Amino acid sequence: MATHVQEPEIRLLRPGLRRLLYVASVLVLIVGVQLYVLADHTNRVFAWTIHPGLTAAFLGAGYLAAFFLEFLSARERTWARARMAGPGVLAFTVLTLATTLIHRDRFHFHSPHAVALLSAWAWLAIYICVPVLMTVLLIGQARARGADPRRRAPIPTWSVALIGAQGAVMLGLGAALFIAPKATAPIWPWALTPLTGRAVGAWLLGLGIGAVQAMLERDLERLRPAAVAYALFGGFELIALARYGGDVAWGRPASWLYLAFLTSVFGIATAGWVLRGRHVTAS
Repeated sequence: MATHVQEPEIRLLRPGLRRLLYVASVLVLIVGVQLYVLADHTNRVFAWTIHPGLTAAFLGAGYLAAFFLEFLSARERTWARARMAGPGVLAFTVLTLATTLIHRDRFHFHSPHAVALLSAWAWLAIYICVPVLMTVLLIGQARARGADPRRRAPIPTWSVALIGAQGAVMLGLGAALFIAPKATAPIWPWALTPLTGRAVGAWLLGLGIGAVQAMLERDLERLRPAAVAYALFGGFELIALARYGGDVAWGRPASWLYLAFLTSVFGIATAGWVLRGRHVTAS
């Protein structure tokens, strides 16, 4: 007589965290449009003035990609498939709050432009509230009943190695930019101020943490929202580079390494997207 083995209860994405991800997706979409589309007008429409335009577009690309990560993660039923929107995003929000407080004199808290003034105060409020809310909700999510579903679509070994290499670069460079932006700025492909250096560093650290998490998840199904967002991040950054190519010091080897790195980001994420599609079709 066959013995029936009961499947373990699957840990679901809790409603509170799902709602936060939906709200956050709207907020990052607004910021993404401000920075990516209106990159040359941050003095009137954003929380602080950003020069050159490529820096604003770089940051905007990150926010636009984050919209897809958070929105798609919020739509997932299980926590395992939404988890990529957790640790890296939380780290980024904490680092961005720290950047804001360190450079608070550069923000438009007294701007004569209404949109810039509102953006500055909204920015501060959001980056104070979101890390706290997210920490509380992630703790509650970790305590939720259930287990992760088994991995059904493991990512190839070569992908793990490439993601690990990308993560190491982003963590190392991100930490250097955040801790010592003046000393690290000369190796960046275009001009950065201490404020924008730390802002870029926060993005690189958040992405680097996401890369480490992707290596631990090792499953195409769990990485679906992140793969979409990562591919779009690479694509948006390549478009920004073409749009503001005049801001880049192409005589530096670092500029060409940056282009190669973005191409690898777009390539690995697109490959993961395609491989997942093939897995779904085959199953």
